[in-house]
Amino acid sequence: MSERAPDLHAGLKLSHLRLLAALLESGQLGLAAERLGMAQPAASRLLAELEHLAGQPVHHRTGRGISLTAAGAALARRALRVQLEMRDAARELSEIAGGGHGYVRIGSVTGPAMDLVLPVVRAARVAQPGISFEVTIGTSDLLARQLLAGELDFAIGRLPDDEQAERLATEIIADEPVSLVVRHGHNLAQRAERGEAILPQDLMEFDWVMPAPDTLLRRVVVERLGALGLPPPAQRMATASFLLTLALLQQSNAIAPLSSAVAQSFTSGDRAPYCILPIDLGIVVPPFGLMTRIGAELPPAARAAAAQILEWARRMA
Repeated sequence: MSERAPDLHAGLKLSHLRLLAALLESGQLGLAAERLGMAQPAASRLLAELEHLAGQPVHHRTGRGISLTAAGAALARRALRVQLEMRDAARELSEIAGGGHGYVRIGSVTGPAMDLVLPVVRAARVAQPGISFEVTIGTSDLLARQLLAGELDFAIGRLPDDEQAERLATEIIADEPVSLVVRHGHNLAQRAERGEAILPQDLMEFDWVMPAPDTLLRRVVVERLGALGLPPPAQRMATASFLLTLALLQQSNAIAPLSSAVAQSFTSGDRAPYCILPIDLGIVVPPFGLMTRIGAELPPAARAAAAQILEWARRMA
């Protein structure tokens, strides 16, 4: 005879879920209780009640705190989702009551932020003045963590290569071509202005500014150069900071591989301090998409912004 499944509906409270979520994040009952504004004995009683409802242990003590069992971790992940949904529900009610007011939190990698997020936000400021936006720029893995933690409504990026991907849904938008950028007055830029051809091997004479070795852009660049029979470029400085990259370009003879959308934004106009080298190595970063938490329902303002970004992407395509 199979065991009867636990009836969590009979007595499960939001306080049980909040405690589990806090334990998942802190790993210590005292810290979890402090976050929830309760005494540790009260937290212990809640934990005992939860284990009774679950019909099995949800935690075990370790030398330095508490570790959740497989059952506890499963419940904690769902508890986090419930909390995020409750928070989004409160925001939705607020937006309905506010009549056209809302707050949207968007995450994006740099390229799509320039040619997708920025135009939509700019248009919304005119058409929907009651909507406020917060835009976070970062790497895809960082954005995925923030999205799962409920710090973002949705993100424009790539699914990470870890367990986070199992909890995220993505709608593919496009791949991301890469351009090579230098300062005006750079030796290669001057040669291009004189009408001289720039060959791939000419690029190897200069230092390149790229992110760290474990980043997607760096891997794509090195793999493409290898396919062309070229070695990895000299790189004395690695940084994920876009502003620091621009500063290094302006003060040196370095070359930076940047998203073409970003490169075009900073090289247009006669007085632009940077220029795109007229050589295409065929460097393309794999497709990015619009990422959301699986099972999450976006509040109205965020849902509308996500739809507008996808529509803008279709127009560009």
